[in-house]
Amino acid sequence: MFSIFGRMSALLGSIPYSLVALYLRVVVAWTFFSLGQEKVDGAKIGTDLLGYEISFKLPSSLLETTFLLAANDYKLPLIPSPWVAYVVSYAEHLLPVLILLGLATRLSSFVLLVMVLVAQVFIFPNLWWSLHAYWIGLLLVLMTRGAGHISLDGFFGLFRRKPKPLPRFAPEAQQPAAVLG
Repeated sequence: MFSIFGRMSALLGSIPYSLVALYLRVVVAWTFFSLGQEKVDGAKIGTDLLGYEISFKLPSSLLETTFLLAANDYKLPLIPSPWVAYVVSYAEHLLPVLILLGLATRLSSFVLLVMVLVAQVFIFPNLWWSLHAYWIGLLLVLMTRGAGHISLDGFFGLFRRKPKPLPRFAPEAQQPAAVLG
């Protein structure tokens, strides 16, 4: 009975982290880039791919609503609201692109993690279980484990984690220790 669970565990453990990390990077990048797109104005670039519109705005200026949000909702201590508007908007564009490419993934994930924690503490304290806990979980995995081998970090050799050997579930016969005389 336990060998079935052991085999299933070994099978699931053999899924390459690089594939998991690639999926997580796409999810994180899409989430935060979309948030950044809501804050900017600019020329729209896009196409229709398999019935889905894939488009984005090239940020040329911030929307007036972004400044109003920063002044009214994003009240952070000691930081002027226009600075908050610019920093958050540009970070939500640049960092997701870096994460998607897998370049400086750990650093980018850390900065987004800090942004989410600041938002949780100062701006949206009621969004912990509905949103922020999940974002933090995804970002923690990328921050601690990196982008994986399918990334620019991996291409440039910045991802050098050696794969762990698969656990053995069949106990091997142990040889008795040699007695020195």
